[in-house]
Amino acid sequence: MIRYILQRLAGMIVVMFLVVTIVFIIVRVTPGDPAAVMLGPDATPQDIAELRTRLGLDQALVVQYVYYLGQMLKGDLGQSIFLNMPVTSALLERAEPTFFLTLFSLIIASAIALPIGIYAAYRRGSFLDQAATMLAMFAASIPSFWLGLILMQVFAVRFNLFPVSGYGGPDSTFLDRMYHLTLPAFALGLVSSALILRFTRASMLDVLGDDYIRTARAKGLVERRVILKHALKNALIPILTVLGLTAAVLISGAVVTETVFGLPGVGNLVVSAVLRRDYPVIQGALLVIAALYVLINFAIDMLYLLVDPRVRY
Repeated sequence: MIRYILQRLAGMIVVMFLVVTIVFIIVRVTPGDPAAVMLGPDATPQDIAELRTRLGLDQALVVQYVYYLGQMLKGDLGQSIFLNMPVTSALLERAEPTFFLTLFSLIIASAIALPIGIYAAYRRGSFLDQAATMLAMFAASIPSFWLGLILMQVFAVRFNLFPVSGYGGPDSTFLDRMYHLTLPAFALGLVSSALILRFTRASMLDVLGDDYIRTARAKGLVERRVILKHALKNALIPILTVLGLTAAVLISGAVVTETVFGLPGVGNLVVSAVLRRDYPVIQGALLVIAALYVLINFAIDMLYLLVDPRVRY
């Protein structure tokens, strides 16, 4: 167990190093000069050159890369060029809307997908099973931003049931902020429920035909207990895996949704940073998202032991 954890931690370090390197190279080779963007179209070449020198952009890529790695080892993600504040502070300020949007979306996706997937597997071949499969295929083909616009038009503009955009004022309560997140969370959750539904159905079908399920039924156990306690418990490992991957995808998928609904989250910050060529913010945000991917996968692996004691590392 300890050996496995140490191996995973070593692998996580290697993955994060590769992510840092790839992000650094991609950001630097992308056309555009942040110094020219900051100074505007009326800036002279001399002004641009002076600003590049002050920002360290005139140095060789290798020098910039080594300096950036040194900052990373100290836990410093750098200073935002446009916000004039540490990248860590900028990310923390925008973390709350993204966190609750991801959590709310995952809850909605699970509430939709898990019951339908379990019942569809139990009623395999029935009309409900076929309808659930079609619903999953349809939901998987819908872009979340397009669904968000449709929901906004119907429920916010036409019926005036939800806010069109925003996250509430500075003095807004928690419930008011969740109220603002309802439409974007439903847009993300409905699309994400498709994958969870299909994995739940497939995983349940794998165990419903096993001998221990027939034995439980032969003992006269209530069907609900057979399905929820015996079948679902042994089908949880693939379901946990897809739930973890969905949570990680929702974090990165919130970029477009936050922009559509005008949420002041990390996704909106990344979009603004890309448009402004704010290197430190782009690098810091992508690095944090990649770290969350790795940590979520690691946490899911640890949960396997709790779900199934037969799992050994």
